[in-house]
Amino acid sequence: MRDSDYIFAVARIRVLERGLLNDDDIKQMCSMKDAKSVVSYLEDRGWGDGSGQLDADQLLAYEQNKTLKLMHDLRVDQAVFDVLTMPRYYHNLKCIIKEICAGNKVPTAFYELPNFGHDVLYKAFTDQNLGVLPEKMRKPAQHAFDIMSQTGNGQWCDVILDKACLLDMLEAAKSTKSQVLIDYCEANVSSSDIKIAVRCARTGKDLHFVEQALAPSREVSASKLAQAAVHGEEDLLKYLESSSLKDAAEALRVSNSEFERWCDNRLIKALKPQKTNCTSVGPVVAYYLARENEVRNVRIIVTAKTNGFSEKQTLERMREMYG
Repeated sequence: MRDSDYIFAVARIRVLERGLLNDDDIKQMCSMKDAKSVVSYLEDRGWGDGSGQLDADQLLAYEQNKTLKLMHDLRVDQAVFDVLTMPRYYHNLKCIIKEICAGNKVPTAFYELPNFGHDVLYKAFTDQNLGVLPEKMRKPAQHAFDIMSQTGNGQWCDVILDKACLLDMLEAAKSTKSQVLIDYCEANVSSSDIKIAVRCARTGKDLHFVEQALAPSREVSASKLAQAAVHGEEDLLKYLESSSLKDAAEALRVSNSEFERWCDNRLIKALKPQKTNCTSVGPVVAYYLARENEVRNVRIIVTAKTNGFSEKQTLERMREMYG
C-alpha cells in the first residue's frame, strides 16, 4: 500500500487512540487492592468480551487478539504485519523445542497462529520436516533444536532464536521502507544486545559465546560490547556510558527492572510523533505497539497485586503510556 492508502486507517486509529489507557488509569489500577479489581476496572473500560467471566490472563490475550484483528481489518500490508507479529512465531518455536527436548509441556504458552501452532510445530520437529517453516526460520530452528537436544542448554537455545528473530524483523522492516518500523526494530536490536551482554558479563561467558549471541546494531558496536562484557559488568557499563546509550547504563546501575522500563519507555517516546502523522502506516504501527505496551503494564500490575507489592512498588515498574 502507498502512504496515501492509509488515510482511512489513520482516521480510524485517531478515534481508537481516545480509548487508550493513560497515566491516570495506571495510577488508579496501581492503587487497587487486588487483580480482580483491576480486571473489573478494565471491563468497565470496554476490555474483554463483555461476559465478565475472563480472568486476567484471558482478558489480556483477548485484547491482544482484538488488536491483531484490527490490523487485518485495516488491511495493513502483510510485510508490516509480519514484522509486528514475528516475535510470536519465534516464541512458539522456543516453546515446542523445549517441550520436545526437555518435556516442558505448557500448552497455554503457545500463541494461536495460523499453521504455526503447537500441533503443526510438534509434527514438523518430530517428523524432522522443517521445510514447512518459513525459509529464514529453518536454519536457526534446526540449530536451536540440535543445541537443546544435545546439551539441554535452554539459554543457548533462546539466544539462537532471539538473534534470528531480531535480524529477521529488521530485514523485513527495511523491506517495508517504513521508517517508524525500521527505527523500532533497530531500537529492539540495541536494547536486546545490551540485555544479553549484561547477562553474559554476570555469568562469565567467554568471548565466542557473547559474539555469537549479539546482533549487529546501528547504535552500539556489537564487537566492542562483547569485548567489554567479557571483562565484567563494570567495563560494560563504562563502555555504554561512553556511547550514545549512556542512559541505558544509568538505568542498569539502578536495577534490572529500571533498565527494562527504560527500554520500553524509549520505544514509546519514539512513537509519539506519529500522533501528528496522517498519511502513512506509522500511526497504525504506533497504535499496535501502544496496545502491546498497555498489555505489558496491566500484566505488571496484576503480577504485583498477586504478589502483594505496594502501590509505590507497582508504580515504580510502570512504563510510559502512549495515550
